[in-house]
Amino acid sequence: MRAISGLWRWRHNPLCRGTDLAEAWVAFTALLLVLVAAPVAGVLVGGAAQDALQRSVRAQHQSRHLVTATVVRELDPSPSAADPEISAGGDPRHRVLAHWTAPDGTERSGPVPTRLKDPRPDDRFRIWTDGHGTTVARPLDTATATTHAVLAGIGAALVTAALAEGFRRLAVRRMVRRRYARWDRAWEKAGPDWGRTGTGS
Repeated sequence: MRAISGLWRWRHNPLCRGTDLAEAWVAFTALLLVLVAAPVAGVLVGGAAQDALQRSVRAQHQSRHLVTATVVRELDPSPSAADPEISAGGDPRHRVLAHWTAPDGTERSGPVPTRLKDPRPDDRFRIWTDGHGTTVARPLDTATATTHAVLAGIGAALVTAALAEGFRRLAVRRMVRRRYARWDRAWEKAGPDWGRTGTGS
């Protein structure tokens, strides 16, 4: 807003220098980029991310299957068995040796994590596997995908706004340097006795 009011106030002012007007136009352009280009970039990037992530959600839900596993015996805890999707205050995980039937009908077994509080032999729980019965992570859900897409859009808008502000600062700095250079040349032409010119000294 300051750029707009500056342009209006300074456009016919006899004290207005060309560099002042140029700086105001640069600020006005940067403001337009922040108000228009940044939201557009956010919407475009967020929309593209949403489409890609929703396709991934559909693909994962088609290729991953919930199957019932049966506990054979409990295993010693292992740090590598921690599930990154569970927060630090989440339910404790146990590692068990289990067997299950894959979606293709083959019998599979191996160590898997479970949320069972006290796993005992023959206890049943659900795990995610691919079509061949290999354990996989839980598929991405629609809400999480949408959250990631929104964050991507916000990030794109912020980056665009930061680039616009960086462009403004760089352009104004170059203008100021040129102004100082012109002042230096003007002082050199005036000479060292500019203050005494015409005084007869």
